Amino acid sequence: MSPAEPGYRVLNPATGEVVETFATATDAEIQAAIAAAAAAYQTWRDVPIADRAPIVARVGELFAERADELAKIITTEMGKPLSQSRGEAEFAADIFRYFAAQGPALAADQEITTFSGGRAVVQRLPIGPLLGIMPWNYPYYQVARFAAPNLMLGNTILLKHAENCPRSALAIQQIMDDAGVPAGAYVNVFASHAQVADIIADPRIQGVSLTGSERAGAIIGELAGRNLKKAVLELGGSDPYVVLDAADVAGAAATAWATRMENTGQACNSNKRMIVADGIFDDFVAELTARAQGLMPGDPAADVEGTFAPLSSRAAAEGLALQVQDAVDKGATLHAGGVLEDGNAAYFSPAVLTGVTPDMRAYREELFGPVAVVYKVADDDEAVRLANDSPYGLGGAVFSDDPERAARVASRLEVGMSNVNIPAAEGAEMPFGGVKRSGFGRELGPLGMEEFVNKRLFFIAD
Repeated sequence: MSPAEPGYRVLNPATGEVVETFATATDAEIQAAIAAAAAAYQTWRDVPIADRAPIVARVGELFAERADELAKIITTEMGKPLSQSRGEAEFAADIFRYFAAQGPALAADQEITTFSGGRAVVQRLPIGPLLGIMPWNYPYYQVARFAAPNLMLGNTILLKHAENCPRSALAIQQIMDDAGVPAGAYVNVFASHAQVADIIADPRIQGVSLTGSERAGAIIGELAGRNLKKAVLELGGSDPYVVLDAADVAGAAATAWATRMENTGQACNSNKRMIVADGIFDDFVAELTARAQGLMPGDPAADVEGTFAPLSSRAAAEGLALQVQDAVDKGATLHAGGVLEDGNAAYFSPAVLTGVTPDMRAYREELFGPVAVVYKVADDDEAVRLANDSPYGLGGAVFSDDPERAARVASRLEVGMSNVNIPAAEGAEMPFGGVKRSGFGRELGPLGMEEFVNKRLFFIAD
């Protein structure tokens, strides 16, 4: 392990206290895990998908049954407010249930028209053991959207979770075991960065899925390409959130604020750039400011109204503070918040920032925390130009009292997910993914079973 790697540990961001540490896997343990996944694949792939479905459904049931216990784990690990932690565990349950129910139809053979006689079918078959590299911000949801469709397909999984989420990683492994997922079909590994490279290079591994930062995506994408492995990369985002007009400005701002504060602003598809029409801009900003002012740091395990939770780590909070300070130093206006609390905890008060210009870090970089950046625009065309002036292209949303106007603008967004009059269309059935530097590939919905699959042509001549 390199000196930059902290190792697997639970560090409570609300206190700065290291609660528990875990040993990184030995090279022998990594090799045993790969061997187990490869061996399990030989039998799991031959289990009919209809028979795999009850096992995957049982995984979902256990996520729901253990939601309270699971919630407490990630609230301690990464600081998510307890009610949101429980909601995440329940969402993970929904994802496993969805793929258990819909998977057989989604993976069904597809007959295609031929012009030379015979019968042609496209089959959707598993490809083998896969590596999943998952992030800390949604420790259950992210695993669910990778694992559920691939277990249904008959692939097997090595799961390398974030170093600050070892307890949740082990809780997921326990659920898989208790649900009857065969030994080796899902294996948690506390791998180091060097070991991850070795896993990707191993010829038994057939693909890798990463959800993480742009930097991590570049590294994993390079490793996958070098080893000719399929990769899915779900990376950062700086989603535009366009408000063209609103009869109820306060209500529109309240929705925007609640969206931005979800998971303390630590969501890839959060509304990091609010683009607001000049006629309502001042009132919109004033409402955001009022909501930010007076918030106090609070214990995410208590989840008291009027408080905000910490970021995932002190380092994350310090990095966000530097991005905001850079903007202020170069002329942006900080209307509220933006205070990094003293001590070892990771509290950064929710902020409202306007006047951001292209020479500031906040214009191009992702602000992964509770900062509402608001831009003023004069018309729909300017809104579209600003929305698309980003290296990212994950999601976006457009709001208007005229739905047709909102739809016209939303159709011009250069993103993987475009929404009209809703912050984001979320559900197990809704495909998730982006374009540009937000990565490539899709998870969830019918497209979630289209990535790590052998779309084999099966042709029978007359």
